[in-house]
Amino acid sequence: MTTPSRRRLMRDFKKLQEDPPAGVSGAPTEENIMVWEAIIFGPQDTPFEDGTFKLTLEFTEEYPNKPPNVKFISKMFHPNVYADGSICLDILQNRWSPTYDVAAVLTSIQSLLDEPNPNSPANSLAAQLYQENRREYEKRVHAVVEQSWMAFNEDEDDHEKKEDRSSLTAVEEPNEPEPMETEEGPSGMHENSA
Repeated sequence: MTTPSRRRLMRDFKKLQEDPPAGVSGAPTEENIMVWEAIIFGPQDTPFEDGTFKLTLEFTEEYPNKPPNVKFISKMFHPNVYADGSICLDILQNRWSPTYDVAAVLTSIQSLLDEPNPNSPANSLAAQLYQENRREYEKRVHAVVEQSWMAFNEDEDDHEKKEDRSSLTAVEEPNEPEPMETEEGPSGMHENSA
């Protein structure tokens, strides 16, 4: 069933594919256009540089009149990110406008990484360190950047393993075994024989 929100999400996706903003990407999950997975790369010349941060965006049928629910899946240490990954960002709350699309949401979050609002903290320790001990703040941010690499690589490995398993299960057994072409070893036996 196509609804106005689903049509809008398809337009948002098409725009992201045709004119992707630097440092962000996103796409609906295979099962549900109302649930998206996204990646934000840490902005250059910031403590988040080289980070690969995963997020989920959940939309309701009220989109674009209501903002999506956006959460970091990747571990995050930031003044405006709650422990559960929820993001304290004005455009995701009281300053939302139907003119915002997925690209605008993702680029706003990417900007927030470098420009936190310590006056509206979701993580009071991160806000305090950001204001009072920038070196310790950056040390903790670097730790989550490193964790983002490991988590991203593990997810890629898991995805490849799932693809390998699905390709194995997708192969149907033939009714009759087909002759295999193998080279015979020096003893006249097949090298693959035990």
